[in-house]
Amino acid sequence: MLRDHDRDSKYTGSFDAVFEVEGMDVLLSAPQAPRMNAHCERVIGTIRREALDHVLLLHEAHARQVLAEYQDHYSRHRPHRSRDQRPPEAQEQPVVLDGFEPRKLLRTRILRGAINEYRHAA
Repeated sequence: MLRDHDRDSKYTGSFDAVFEVEGMDVLLSAPQAPRMNAHCERVIGTIRREALDHVLLLHEAHARQVLAEYQDHYSRHRPHRSRDQRPPEAQEQPVVLDGFEPRKLLRTRILRGAINEYRHAA
């Protein structure tokens, strides 16, 4: 596993030693590159806002379960603006049926209702 942090003086050798004891490699951001972690920080913020802020984590195994469930939702169901509202694993837009009148929506509760996915009933 990797742990990344910038070169701020608040990250002392003892700070890094804690992670090294756990078998993690510590990576340092490049000097004078404040936006180097922008993509990582964006994803971490999204995970926190959409999942972790709504779930009380009990232990590491529970955290892994919650993150795995959120990863499945994020990759297979959650719409993404940069992909024309398609999830990352979708190759093309869903087929739009002419004259189709949806009468019933089915809800799938994710993370015990913290997130809901909806689809039309057949």
